[in-house]
Amino acid sequence: MPLAADTRPAGGAAIGEVLLATGIGLALTAALLALVYAHRTRRSTVLTRIGDRLGAATGVPAWVALPTILTTVSLLTALLGMLWDIALHIGVGRDEGPLANPAHFVILFGLFGVFAGGVLACAMPLDELPGPAAVHFLRGWDVPVGGIILTAAGFYALLGFPLDDVWHRMFGQDVTLWGPTHLMLIGGAGLSIIGLLLLEQEGHGSLSTDDGDRTAGRTARFIRQASAMGGLLLGMSVFQGEYDFDVPQFRLVLEPLMIAGAAGIALVAARLFMGRGGALAAVAFFLVVRGTISLVVGPAFGEITPSFPLYLGSAIVVELLAPALPPARRPLAFGAVAGVLIGTIGHATEWGWTQFTQTLSWNRDILVEGTLMAIAGGVVGGLFGALLASGLRRRLPRPAVARAVLAGSLVVLAAAVANGLLATVPDDVQATFGIEDVQADPRTANITVQLDPADVADDPAWVQITSWQGDGLVVTPLERTGQGAYRTTEPVPLHGTWKTLLRVHDGRVLTAVPIYLPQDDAIDAEAVPAEDGMTRSAIPEVEILQRELKNAQGGLWTISNLVVLLCTLALVAAISWGVGRYARRAAVREPFTEAPADSRAEGTTAGSGAARR
Repeated sequence: MPLAADTRPAGGAAIGEVLLATGIGLALTAALLALVYAHRTRRSTVLTRIGDRLGAATGVPAWVALPTILTTVSLLTALLGMLWDIALHIGVGRDEGPLANPAHFVILFGLFGVFAGGVLACAMPLDELPGPAAVHFLRGWDVPVGGIILTAAGFYALLGFPLDDVWHRMFGQDVTLWGPTHLMLIGGAGLSIIGLLLLEQEGHGSLSTDDGDRTAGRTARFIRQASAMGGLLLGMSVFQGEYDFDVPQFRLVLEPLMIAGAAGIALVAARLFMGRGGALAAVAFFLVVRGTISLVVGPAFGEITPSFPLYLGSAIVVELLAPALPPARRPLAFGAVAGVLIGTIGHATEWGWTQFTQTLSWNRDILVEGTLMAIAGGVVGGLFGALLASGLRRRLPRPAVARAVLAGSLVVLAAAVANGLLATVPDDVQATFGIEDVQADPRTANITVQLDPADVADDPAWVQITSWQGDGLVVTPLERTGQGAYRTTEPVPLHGTWKTLLRVHDGRVLTAVPIYLPQDDAIDAEAVPAEDGMTRSAIPEVEILQRELKNAQGGLWTISNLVVLLCTLALVAAISWGVGRYARRAAVREPFTEAPADSRAEGTTAGSGAARR
C-alpha cells in the first residue's frame, strides 16, 4: 500500500513569517519604550495611576505592584503556551511555520510580558530610591535590583524565540525540549521568578515601620510569596516536560534528578523564607496551576494531557524537618539535610506517583542509580534554595562561603546531568518483527518482537513501542513472552505521518529500531515500510526521534551549544550578583526583623547580627 509523505518545511521558517514575527516584536517593543518615555518625562501618568491602584490593593509600591501582576499573568500565559506547544509537536510533529502554531503566539506574548514587567519595574520609580540596594542608572534615575534581574531573565527568554529559528536553519529540527534555544526559553522564564521575589522584598523594605515588623497585610503577603515560590516550582518543573508526556529522549534516571532538584530549590526556599507552611503553600499553588493547565491542554484543547510531579511528600518532609533543625540558625545545613530527605522519602512518594500517572513509570532498573541521582538533585537544590532564601531574608553567609557553595553545587549538578546523558548503543542488536494487521485503512497492527541477542534487556527500564506525530501519541509497553520476546497489548498505527519505533532502555543502553516511518521530502528521507518478518538493526534513538536534525560540520554544533551555555551561566551570575547585592546592602541599611512565624524572636536576633556584619 502507498506510504504517506511529509511535505511540511524543515529547517527554518519562510522569510515572510520571519519578517512578520520580527515586525510584531518591534511593534511591541516600540510601544513599551514609548510608554516608558512618556512616564519618565511625566507626559503621562497612566502607569502611576494603575500602579497606585494595584499597590493600594496589595500593600506594595506602584513600581512593585504593576510589574508583579503583569509578570505573573505573563508567566502563566507562557507556561500554558509551552505545554500546549510540546503537546502539539508530540502529536502532530513540526509546524508548517512558526506562525501556523497557535501556541507560539501564546508563548511570544507571555515572554514579552515578562520582559515588559522587568522594564516597567526599572522605569516606574520617580523621585524615590526603589529599595535599599537600588542601582544608579542615569541622573535622577535609580532602578531596583529585582527589576534588573527580571528584565535580564525576560530578555534572555525572549531572545530564544528568534534564535530558535536561526538554530533550525543551521541544524534542522531538534525535536526535543532540551534543545539549547528551548532551554533559553524555559530557563529565562523560570529564573525570572527570582527577580519578582527580589522586587517584592525591595518594595516591602521601603514600606517597613520603625520596628521593621509589618502586621498589616501579612496574609496577603503570604499568599503573594506562596504564589512566587509555587511559580518557582512551576518554572523548575518545565525541564521535565518530555517525561510528563511519556516521550523522554534521555535516560530515565534524569527524571528523579530533576524532580528532586526542583523540590529542593523551591520548597527549601519557601520554608526558609515564609516560615511554617511555606513549602506546603508553594506545592498547593503548583498543583492548582499545573492541574488546571493540564486540563486546558488535554480535554479542553483536545491535545495530549501532560502529567506532573506531586511534590507533596517532599513538602511534608521539609516541613517536619524544621522543628528538629531550625532553619533560621543554620540554613545551609537545613537545605542539605532537607535535600537528602527529598532525595529519599520524597523520591519514594514520586516513585509511587509515577505508577498512576506515567505510562513509563519508574521500576527496578533505576532503583539504585535513580535514588542516588535524586539525593544529588535534592541536596544541590536544597543548597540553592537555602542561599536564595538567605539572600531574600538578608542573612547570606560570608561571600567566600556563599560562592563556594554555589560553585560546588553547580559542579555536582553538571556531573549528575552528564551522568544521566551518558548512554550506549550496542552495535550488534537486531529485532525481528511479526506484524499482524488489525485494520487495513488506516493501517494498525499487533506486533511481536524478538531481540537478538535475547539478553540485551535484562531488567529494562522499558521495552516499548512509541508512535507519535501522526495526530496523536501511542506509547505501548510490551508484554514479555519469553527470552528477548515481546508483544504489544494494543494495536499500533502504521500509516500516514505516524512515526512508529521500538525503544529499549536498560541501564545505560538507550537504543531504538524503526518500524514505520513516512517519506519526508523536506529532508530527503525515504519511507521505512513495516513488513511482517522484517529484521532491522538497533540505532541511536536520536536518528529516529529527531529525524530532521542535520549533521553539523566543523564543530559548529559544539560552538553554538557552548555559546548558549555561557549565556546561561552569565544569567546565573547576574542573579547571584543581584541576590548578594540586595542581601548585603539591605542588611546594612535596614535590618530584616520579620522572621518566619515559628522563629520570630530568633529571626530578629539573626537579622540584627547580619546588620552588624
